Amino acid sequence: MSAEFCAGIQHIGTAWEGFSEHAKSAVIREGQSAISNAACPDAAYQTLLMADALRYLTLQTCAAKASGHPGGFASSAEAYAALVMLGHTNIVTEVGHHAPGFYSAMFLDTSLEAIGIRTVTDLMARFREKHGLLGHLSGAIPGLLAPAGPLGQGQHFAMAGALLHPGTLFPVTIGDGGMGEPYVLNSMMHFNTAYPGATNFLPTLIWNGYSQEHHSMVSRFSNEEMIAYWKGHGFKEVVLVNAKDFDDSNQTGEYADSSFFSLKQRLAFAGAVLAGLDKAAKSALGGRLTAFIIKQMKGAGVHTVGAKSHNLYPADTLDKPHMIDALQRRALNLEAWIIVRENFVRAGGGPAAKTAVTEQVLALASLGKMPLHEFAGDEKAVPATALGALVAFAGIEDKRFVVTNADGNEASAMKNINDALKIRHPTVDPLYNQAPEGQVYEPLNEDACAGLTAALCLFGSRSIWLSYESFAINGWPIVQTVAQAMAELRRKTPSVVAMFTAGALEQGRNGWTHQRPEIENYFAAQMRNGNTYALFPCDANAIQVAYEYAANSFNKCMVIIASKSPLPVYMSIKDARHAIEAGAACIYESNCGGKTVVFAVTGDMVFIPVFEAKDLLEAQGYRVRIVAILNPRRLYRPTDIAWDTVSEPDGEFMSDVHFDALFDAAVLLAVSGGPSAVLEPVLLRTRALRRDTVAWKRGETTASPAELMAFNGLTGEAMALRAQVLAG
Repeated sequence: MSAEFCAGIQHIGTAWEGFSEHAKSAVIREGQSAISNAACPDAAYQTLLMADALRYLTLQTCAAKASGHPGGFASSAEAYAALVMLGHTNIVTEVGHHAPGFYSAMFLDTSLEAIGIRTVTDLMARFREKHGLLGHLSGAIPGLLAPAGPLGQGQHFAMAGALLHPGTLFPVTIGDGGMGEPYVLNSMMHFNTAYPGATNFLPTLIWNGYSQEHHSMVSRFSNEEMIAYWKGHGFKEVVLVNAKDFDDSNQTGEYADSSFFSLKQRLAFAGAVLAGLDKAAKSALGGRLTAFIIKQMKGAGVHTVGAKSHNLYPADTLDKPHMIDALQRRALNLEAWIIVRENFVRAGGGPAAKTAVTEQVLALASLGKMPLHEFAGDEKAVPATALGALVAFAGIEDKRFVVTNADGNEASAMKNINDALKIRHPTVDPLYNQAPEGQVYEPLNEDACAGLTAALCLFGSRSIWLSYESFAINGWPIVQTVAQAMAELRRKTPSVVAMFTAGALEQGRNGWTHQRPEIENYFAAQMRNGNTYALFPCDANAIQVAYEYAANSFNKCMVIIASKSPLPVYMSIKDARHAIEAGAACIYESNCGGKTVVFAVTGDMVFIPVFEAKDLLEAQGYRVRIVAILNPRRLYRPTDIAWDTVSEPDGEFMSDVHFDALFDAAVLLAVSGGPSAVLEPVLLRTRALRRDTVAWKRGETTASPAELMAFNGLTGEAMALRAQVLAG
């Protein structure tokens, strides 16, 4: 194999003792995808070579920009190398700060050649640069399965992979600094209870004693306490390998830096990690919930240790003596680099850019034509229940389809989903629609719901997250992360779909704890990203069309906001399809009158006071037009949205002629049952000089939705009066 990829390596070392004996050829043989014997001394030797190659590249790449995070990954290097040597290359991480190490791995297995990174010089140049290797992991980088930014998310990707690909191991590296982030072990415990057969994911704890700027909160655990902590969350097998047990350099403290051991003891440690991970992997693939723990000082083998190794600063450049010294300590001979690359290229059956499960589009079951039920204009219907029937249909047609809900579908008027698909639970109970093979995943944890939903979609499968609008914020960050990742992907994947019921206006007696529609402003801000859509179906027909639209889209984030109360029907199915595609449609216009007042409305329940205001205004001689905004993203101007920068771009926007026909008026009142940000595109484009917003202010305990609307100024009288004042 050519050594051209080494161009840019600044320090070439001498061969280690025993190199000619243990590294005369790559231990992963030609045509193999893993080592054949984890106990072989050659395998341990070459695992350590790989670990130091990863450390070296991680540090030099970061130092090239005096930026980035080398320390956390450095303490995981033996574990990452061992997984590769064992052929388990579908690796995800919970730690975005391990990015330069993962990039180094993708460089060594040639995956980064797909984006023009062929040499170490290229690797340094493209690190932390636009159209290069961003500072935290992105699934858009060839070979990497998933993004990693906010802590507490990576395990969801590993669990989704385990569900979708039985027989494939999905290791997920987790930092001890991130173990306090939302529900890491809790989410795995619930997943294992619901899916006891899907044990083919392997949490790999990088227990190095530190987080970003201080000792980790679990740094004082004894080994026994740490093992008990994992076993207390349902793990049947916990394999712990402690570098301290191999220390012959008289280091103080509980966490040892193995790079200061003698070569004999370094090899013994690497061999123990290799054997431990081989045992853990076989256990996980064999049906036992298993965790692996590597205990080693943060920053092992780089420029410093502890939290000080977490990231580089402007003074940490390649020409500084302390950086030169660190790189020279890790420098390998040229032949070692070639051996490392050969092992990397063969591991897992080839470069991750070609073999990772997320590098191919996952085949989807056909949903065919959805059985939309048309409600008549003279009846009332519950939007949430209408949606539930379609979600049930999707689950029946697609057996991989998963519905997640923390607060209960039945509480959101969607019991029809549970009736059809069953809540996944080991206890069979028809009264509660429980069955071990159910498709409804109900942890009492919005983070776990959002995490599994988003991860399944990113990995190529369909799902939907159903939540109360007020609680959605607890799980939204991972949806935002995945939505951004989908914007960058080089393949098609089903959109993340969520529907939030029990909007603030329905939750009077529950008080402000259940009245938090401010999250809609979050969705509104994301609409400018280019692939996020906030959908506001106005009735039970429109919500069916909204779900049909979302379920048949790709690489997008679709959020549906609707009620669980019986409400009037304003649109036919045909009209709703037009409104979703166009962005908005007129649902009422006066036959006569003087000055025109337009109500531009997002929501469903809020139409009740809007129509009351219409009656009052018509009695005063005004002409009234009520426009239902179903898809406000389509009402923006093309230049407002980064639509042309994303995968599966959607460049359809309402024309000026169509927009003016809907919204031109003497007075425009933009109305929302939630906050006002979703109305921004209307206010940006309207030519009406007299305009205002009527929207949510804050929650309060009330006896009824009407009283809550009155508290927020969302009454027919208040709207009519405001329109009259604006009209002069």
